[in-house]
Amino acid sequence: MNRGYIFILLATVFFSSMEVALKTVAHDFNPMQLTCTRFLVGGLLLIPFALRGLRQHGARVTAAAWKGFAGLGFVGLVVSMMLYQMSILYAPASVVSVLFSCNPVLVLAFAYLILRSDIRPQHIMALVVEVAAAVIIIDPLHTTLDPAGIILVLLSAATFALYAVLGKKQCARYSGVAVTCFSCLAASAEMIVLMLVSHIPAVADALRAAGLPMFAAMPFFSGYTTANILNVLYICVFITAGGYACYFMGMEATSAMQGSLVFFLKPVLAPILAMLLLGEEIPWNMWAGISLMLAASIISMIPTWEALMALRPFLLDRLLHHQH
Repeated sequence: MNRGYIFILLATVFFSSMEVALKTVAHDFNPMQLTCTRFLVGGLLLIPFALRGLRQHGARVTAAAWKGFAGLGFVGLVVSMMLYQMSILYAPASVVSVLFSCNPVLVLAFAYLILRSDIRPQHIMALVVEVAAAVIIIDPLHTTLDPAGIILVLLSAATFALYAVLGKKQCARYSGVAVTCFSCLAASAEMIVLMLVSHIPAVADALRAAGLPMFAAMPFFSGYTTANILNVLYICVFITAGGYACYFMGMEATSAMQGSLVFFLKPVLAPILAMLLLGEEIPWNMWAGISLMLAASIISMIPTWEALMALRPFLLDRLLHHQH
């Protein structure tokens, strides 16, 4: 078996277990505290892979580049992952995982609006199917879900999609793993600053008065126990650092299209893990929504497959010519 597919399989397992792992410790930590820890440790562990990516791209990181990483980290990790971590407090892990998995299709929408990327009828169809899937999962007429959890995870998916689109040019210049690593480190520094500021008495009082007590006087080191330390290490080392490293190495060994299998399989595997490990019930509308999300992902990939199929004769001809 191509080692790339092993990396992709590992990335799928790590990313699919993310909501389950976060749910087990969500009430032990402040949301920003856990998010900061996760991306600081993950970013540090990704440094060797990032340096290799820079060498392969013949690039070096300048002060201007760090400004770009800081902006990306704020949008995609500080804001998006904060919203994501908060959504886990209000909604089942299975619902959060499936709704967040709509971000690849949102990427298409932002790429069209910001980068003026080509958008095909299949992309529009995928967006329509994605919206239908979300409506079926939420089931607004009969839902018992907390609206706060739904809103938070959808905002998280949207801001993460924005992060992916804004980082596209930087990924081409520095490599995907380098951009991920340095934006993780920049975002961690930003969160540390925000956490320090939250301890200023006037700021803490204002946050409490505004109904945001979880952001007032945010702790740095509380919550860690012998009961949860292994889960925290799994989140930091395997899900964050290992997941991203396997994802990028899998794409390097195969292709971006094969790498997208992670997003095809995560909406199915994540709810199954939530059912087996957390005992969450997966109702019929969830399975129906999952099926539609898979369909939307496949539909959105049709233009890519068509382009690759069109190139096959040309690539084959070049290969035969090279051999002769």
